[in-house]
Amino acid sequence: MKIDRLVGITMILLGRGTVPAKELADRFEVSVRTIVRDIEALSKAGIPVSSSTGAAGGYSIIEGYKLDARLINTGDQASIVTALKGFLSAYDGERYNDLLEKIGSIAPEEKNQTIFYDFGASGENNEIQMKLKILEKAIHDKVAVRISYVNAQGGASGRLTEPLALSYRWYAWYLLAYCTMRKDYRIFKLARMDELEPTKMPFSMEHGDPGVLLEQAFQGGGRRSLGITLLCKAGVKVQVHEYLGGEIVETLENGDFILRLWESEDERMWFSLLMSFGDAVRVLEPREVIDRLKEKSAEIQKLYGD
Repeated sequence: MKIDRLVGITMILLGRGTVPAKELADRFEVSVRTIVRDIEALSKAGIPVSSSTGAAGGYSIIEGYKLDARLINTGDQASIVTALKGFLSAYDGERYNDLLEKIGSIAPEEKNQTIFYDFGASGENNEIQMKLKILEKAIHDKVAVRISYVNAQGGASGRLTEPLALSYRWYAWYLLAYCTMRKDYRIFKLARMDELEPTKMPFSMEHGDPGVLLEQAFQGGGRRSLGITLLCKAGVKVQVHEYLGGEIVETLENGDFILRLWESEDERMWFSLLMSFGDAVRVLEPREVIDRLKEKSAEIQKLYGD
């Protein structure tokens, strides 16, 4: 609907500053000409939209302008409460609990709620919650934290880090920090951290936008991605989709199928899952994964003997 698009454009301009017409057109899947008409409609409605030319040009809303709070309707408020409750199932943050109470006191209770969020698997770990609180405070105070860290290969090392951001993804909590030993930004998995020790040492330098640094670290950071091809039996199709994901590239006449997936080399979960499927899943490539499975199988057989 046009009114939804107009509200969406306004929200983007308020949050992003100057945005090119082409980017808005791509976002809402309409033509640039339609965006121009939408901007004209917003201006007639009293929203102070300005335009600029050049490489960094586009549309923007004058600084300091605020929307009427009535644009956030009761359904929107209820959705915010639902999303916040889901987030708090993974993170017991005091300020977010306070925020939930404030919003909940003014937002109507959603009737016949149909969407629920629960990330409680991470919330059940009190140790993770303690680490989160220590790191959040260090991020706020901009002080370094000493950690003992075990990498995916089991190697342990002590690090002096400058924590910048926390991220929950892939069903786990991660820390973005500047590692003073490596002189670079690194991603640390909280479950592999031990002996967190906040210091009184201020950050050694000014760091950039944590959001940008976070994505750069996840996309780079030396995390090698493996393309894995599997031959899977028809009987485990549902389980394979649930636990491994990936894309079916071919289905055979008997119902067996070939699956292609990409996994981070230094993560162990996918390898453990492959082993759990036994002879129902066979790795076709790469050779290095096949060799790892054979080696691990031999170790297990040796452990239990005949």
